[in-house]
Amino acid sequence: MSTNDIQLDDIQLAVIDMAGTTVSDDGLVVSAFDSAATAVGLPAAGPERDRAREYVLDTMGQSKIEVFRALFGTEDLARRANAEFEKAYAKLIAAGRAEPIDGAAEAITELRQAGIKVALTTGFSGVTQGKLLSALGWQDLADLVLAPEPGVRGRPHPDLILTALIRLQADAVENVAVLGDTANDIESALRAGAAIAAGTLTGAHSEEQLRAAGATHVVGSVTDFADLLLLG
Repeated sequence: MSTNDIQLDDIQLAVIDMAGTTVSDDGLVVSAFDSAATAVGLPAAGPERDRAREYVLDTMGQSKIEVFRALFGTEDLARRANAEFEKAYAKLIAAGRAEPIDGAAEAITELRQAGIKVALTTGFSGVTQGKLLSALGWQDLADLVLAPEPGVRGRPHPDLILTALIRLQADAVENVAVLGDTANDIESALRAGAAIAAGTLTGAHSEEQLRAAGATHVVGSVTDFADLLLLG
């Protein structure tokens, strides 16, 4: 579907990522990862730590427990790392480090006022997502918030998008638009069959990475995404 083909009535649901898309990351994920890596005994410096950080950046958007399973090899280490990551990220949130992307709340509100339902998704746990929403005062901003959970796999699987479609009763995947800042967001949207798999330049991955992943659109920010849906 081209931009010219998009009409307001076509899109019933916008599935929008959080960290890097509606919430400024500003190094929070990598900082929390470093705490997690130290907790499970990864050397504080050197090629092993560098490779692990690079993997974390490459897999931004994925479920964090899945990232740790791939990095550390055993379920015990992965769960220990994930628990420390969640603890460290929560401390950063509590310290006021979580800031919204400029205009994000307003863009989401505009979409909802126009009749487009909005689901906010994340690769964090539901507990951490809740803390992030609370810190931002966003508990009632969206129609639905979703995180990976038993029976709902994280990105790049399509589960979060399809679960949002079911729970918010969109008619079809052709009526869904997705926005994220990583290649994993784009892959998830394409696997789900969403009409729009858009990337934003406010987060982890570059325009080249987003387009290489198959993004149907690349926008400057979530406000531009809202304009795309509302103005065509």
